[in-house]
This record gives sequence, C-alpha cells and structure tokens, in this order.
Amino acid sequence: MAKGRRRRLKPVKLWKELPILFGVALLLALVIKTFFVQAYFIPSQSMQHTIEPGDRVLVNKLTPWFGWTPQRGQIVVFKDPGGWLDPSEIKKDNAFVGGIKKTFAFVGLLPEGNEQDLIKRVAGVPGDVVQCKGVGQPVTVNGVPLDEHTYLYRGIDGQLDDASQTPFGPITVQPHTVFVLGDHRSDSGDSRVHLQEPSQGLVPYSDMQGHAFVRIWPLPRIGGLGTPSTFSLKNPAQAMQSTATAPPLTQVPAASRLAGDYTNELLNIMQSYQGGAALSATSSCRLKMSAVGPRTGRPRYGYL
Repeated sequence: MAKGRRRRLKPVKLWKELPILFGVALLLALVIKTFFVQAYFIPSQSMQHTIEPGDRVLVNKLTPWFGWTPQRGQIVVFKDPGGWLDPSEIKKDNAFVGGIKKTFAFVGLLPEGNEQDLIKRVAGVPGDVVQCKGVGQPVTVNGVPLDEHTYLYRGIDGQLDDASQTPFGPITVQPHTVFVLGDHRSDSGDSRVHLQEPSQGLVPYSDMQGHAFVRIWPLPRIGGLGTPSTFSLKNPAQAMQSTATAPPLTQVPAASRLAGDYTNELLNIMQSYQGGAALSATSSCRLKMSAVGPRTGRPRYGYL
C-alpha cells in the first residue's frame, strides 16, 4: 500500500502576513478603546495641579457598562452636555488630513476631529445640595464644608485658589445627574458657569464616558487619581463628626498611591465583569473644553 505524500508547510510571506497582523491590531485597539480603557490627553489648565496641561490619563470605560454611577470626588470625563464648548474654537482640517484623522480616530489611535469631551471633578450626586457663598467661603455639600486644600490650585506665590470666585446655589442635584467643578476654580468652565441654563449646569449620566483613575504621562508625574477623603462621607451627620475628629491629611508617597489606585481599580473591574480580563489601551483622545476667566465668568479658551 503506497504511502500518501506529505505536504510541507510553507511559511507565509511577510508581505501577506503584515495586512493580517495590522487588521488584528486595529480591531483590538477599537475594542479596547470602546469597552475597556482609553487614554486621554489634557491640553488645558482647568484641573491644575491635579492634572497639568500635557498630562495623559487613563479612563475606565468598562464599569459604565455594568451600572457604574459617578461618585463624589471622582474625576470624570463626559461629553459636552450642550453649549459648554465654543464650536468656533474647534480646529478644522482640510479634506485629506481630516479623512486620515477620522480613520485613525475610529479605531482609537487618534482623537476624533469633532471630539468634545470635558474632564472635571464630581462635587455633588443626586439628592445633594451644593452651595458656595462666594470668595473666601468653602463649597458646601448638604450644608457641610468641603476641605479642598489638598487639590485646589495654588499659584506661584503659594496662594490657594478660592473655592469659587462668585456665589452660587443652593443647587439640588437632580436624579441621574452630577454637579461638577474644576480644581483650578479661577480658570474652569464648570457647572457654575451654566447655572442659568435649563440644566442648571448639571451633567446627565448619559453623557458620562468614565472616570479617570491614573496619570500615565509624563513619567515624573505618574500617579493615581484617587478620591479625596473629604468626599467619602455619606450624609451630613457623618461629615460633621468626621470633621471634628479626623487627623490632618498627610501626603502618601506617589508609588503607594499608584499601587493602591491600581489595586482598587482592578477590583472594581473584576467585580463588575466576572471572569473578564482588564485590558490597557494605547489610544489617546484630546479633551476639548471651554474655560472661564476669573473676572468675567465667560468662556475664554477653546480647550479645557
């Protein structure tokens, strides 16, 4: 009985293999950017010094798929609720360059040309009453003053930014919305600027992209973006008791903060996505937002 001929496996030529590898890489980038983690580029001063212009942060986009809701003190990325950005400030490219950018933006390798995302810190969640009586006065949540000295902007002279340059509130945060503030209060176009609008400056859950949990660039500034302890209280009675008994806040080494934030983030992801594996993303997205001047309260910049 004759033996059948054995065929040798021929290696795939490189020029044939590259398109396949490139296609798989683009597909993975698209899935990661859409469902898991995305990197964002921060071009403005509104969150100084927590986030400096030029910093890049990672945003958890997985947990919103499993019922996550914004919490007090978290730094969140959200789409423009409407009218927060000045369309005239958005840079427009020619057709050729715009086409290339749109292609790469679709798979997450570049920010979209019309991307209009903002980044702020959550100050109030549904049911909270947020208020500030003006210069020299703290922001209060449910009547309890926030201790913001650890993250509010400090000028080159060391002077701490006022919690708000103008009085506002009391504002009751409506269901499925949040009240947001920038850490650089004198240079941030946040909920305070839009109080006269029908939304009262509140950002709906439906506009949320996710919450930023770590700085990844530049290397000297790598560190976690945790929630300040002043936001950890659940009701006014707890807040009053803690304010009277809590010791002064201390600085935690950057490495320890980063390790703790990564651990907490991974636990949150594992709890919300049983059996799933957390993936990282290499895409970046420019956050375009308006900023307000310290005197006029009107939009001054095209980016925030």
